[in-house]
Amino acid sequence: MSTDTDPAEESLFAAPPMEEQERMIEAILFASAEPVTLKDLESRMPHGCDAAEAMVHLRRRYDGRGVQVMKIGDAYALRTAVDLGYLMQKETVEVRKLSRAAIETLAIIAYHQPVTRAEIEEIRGVSVSRGTVDQLLELEWIRLGRRKMTPGRPVTFVVTEGFLDHFGLENARDLPGLKELRSAGLLENRPPPSLLPQVGDGEDEPESSEGQSELFED
Repeated sequence: MSTDTDPAEESLFAAPPMEEQERMIEAILFASAEPVTLKDLESRMPHGCDAAEAMVHLRRRYDGRGVQVMKIGDAYALRTAVDLGYLMQKETVEVRKLSRAAIETLAIIAYHQPVTRAEIEEIRGVSVSRGTVDQLLELEWIRLGRRKMTPGRPVTFVVTEGFLDHFGLENARDLPGLKELRSAGLLENRPPPSLLPQVGDGEDEPESSEGQSELFED
């Protein structure tokens, strides 16, 4: 008895060529308003596709182009190259007036996450109003994190992928340190003690609260 399988039947179960898988991912990213994870990509693609490998090839193909495939947390999105962002200013500028309290709270969460409300208040030296937290939650720049294993099991706050996407960051570890803030002209005066930690440049001088306002205000 012949066990030969019809080539046409085999092709129904074979994964598409890698070039075609790249095209699929490109199409999904182009049509998606939000960043898409590899798991979500693979769930939409035909059986046998390798979204991770296709993504590596696609990102390499877009390297150096005006539009790039950027990693945002655990997800990916098509975004304008960072160095060309100035060309889009008229189309993308959106005024978001944050209070000083909101700016400082957002900065503390970004640099200290996961952090509780009590820890934020300890760092700022003043209480955090519900309105301040609600504003950041509505902007979807922060979200609730895991509860701390301390008395009362207080909830923590962390920044969102929307925050990372807005500021062009892959993860919170990409937040600028003192040297980067100085080179960008964002440090002028000394802030209240312990407002932000030192981030990877080994200097002893604390970061400026004015720098935070310019850094986080868009």
